[in-house]
Amino acid sequence: MNSPNVNYHTTAMNCQNLMSTNPADLTATTLLAAYRARTLSPVEVTGAVLARIDAWEPGLGAIFARRDEAALKTASASEARWHRGDPAGPLDGIPITIKDLIATQGDSTPIGSAATDRTPAPADAPPAARVREAGAVIVGKTTMPDYGMLSSGTSSYHPLGRNPWDLTRTAGGSSGGAAAAAAAGIGPLHIGTDIGGSVRLPAGWCGIFALKPSFGRVPVDPPYIGRVAGPMTRTVADAALLMGVLSRPDARDHMSLPPETLPWHNLETDLRGKRIGLLLDAGCGLPPEPEIVVAIQHAAKLFADQGAIIEPIEPYLTAEMLNGLDLFWRTRFWSEISTLPAEQRNAILPFIRAWAEQAAGADGIAVYGGFNAIMRIRALGNQAMEKFDFWLTPTAPMPAFAAELPCPTNDVARPFEHIAFTVAFNMTEQPAASINCGYTHQGLPIGLQIVGRRFDDLGVLRAAYAFEQMREAQLPWPKAKEGQGSALDPLGPSR
Repeated sequence: MNSPNVNYHTTAMNCQNLMSTNPADLTATTLLAAYRARTLSPVEVTGAVLARIDAWEPGLGAIFARRDEAALKTASASEARWHRGDPAGPLDGIPITIKDLIATQGDSTPIGSAATDRTPAPADAPPAARVREAGAVIVGKTTMPDYGMLSSGTSSYHPLGRNPWDLTRTAGGSSGGAAAAAAAGIGPLHIGTDIGGSVRLPAGWCGIFALKPSFGRVPVDPPYIGRVAGPMTRTVADAALLMGVLSRPDARDHMSLPPETLPWHNLETDLRGKRIGLLLDAGCGLPPEPEIVVAIQHAAKLFADQGAIIEPIEPYLTAEMLNGLDLFWRTRFWSEISTLPAEQRNAILPFIRAWAEQAAGADGIAVYGGFNAIMRIRALGNQAMEKFDFWLTPTAPMPAFAAELPCPTNDVARPFEHIAFTVAFNMTEQPAASINCGYTHQGLPIGLQIVGRRFDDLGVLRAAYAFEQMREAQLPWPKAKEGQGSALDPLGPSR
């Protein structure tokens, strides 16, 4: 692991002079206090975030569907409400980005692919509706790979997504644009989605915080097995603030949990006596690299120093289960695209198309076996969690890989070797978060995954908040260099 990390706590920004800090870098909780005190205005902050996008793009490949005029109009209305002392909601005036596949009224939803329809969405999907109602300023949408099928920023529609820590590396996927935007300081709040690691993997590779909530905690449309939407932020407190809005009910999600009022703002906790499992071997997939293991072990020691009881645990996930899940997903996607006209199907990113085509000859019994793999993961995972409050694992077995690769193996037959630590918790429906816990010798972030019992989203946030306070200071966030945004070919080799 790299030597002492330097820089950021949830409370650090509160101690800084706001006049010396670019408003685009301020946390949402700090901005709300500044709006209340009238030391900053939503218009000023939104302008700073739009300027930050200009500094990074198009080379970063994180943002599309900018709506500068609409954002500034929304910010102006928010400013007037704050001056009247009547904010619209808990996010009034806070800049936010929303992932491509979450529909926003009036915008197309390409889902990362050149093969999809461009008809503007008639209405906001639930996460977008909730933040708009709460007064947030939507500054743009974030990029993703075709259909969200990859843990990278390769796309047949969007520019190649890159990592602000090292522009030759990926930001991850499928919520890579959101993670890159958070690390680059394009505002404090970002919404991603996750069905196998899609908020946690890019969060780990970009050094930010992300929560994959319990399944059904945040309403989505359309719902599907394992699919969730969750916050991606620089701090745990900002994620908790956003969860208080995203978790509000929406009847369109017929798989959502019953609405529950939780004290999202109350993040203090006592770790003494908490039983925490330490999982360093996922049971299948790529093994974690030595620097990753060292960082996770160090994080576990910090928990132990606070009185937590750390116990090594054996894996339950097997290659057979992961391969079964892979087959089920391939078949599901092949069923969706096999009837498309050839020209439209051929517009899909070749790697993803080739992955799906391998399911063309799968028989029903094999596919049913793939679905049963999901049920075995669900049963064994919840059973393994019974005696623990939390688990600690690597978020990913390696740091961010080359931006041009669709996945670390670059092998269409083995595309999921890097998601063994994350995907199981989508199937078990447990909450899981990624938080930065160190850096490689090259200065790339390393993600720690904190997993909680089913429905204990607040517990995971509290454990992550405690770790945020006790970890070493973080490296300064990456800054855009002059001309950097346009220096790289935004289309990249993947196109």
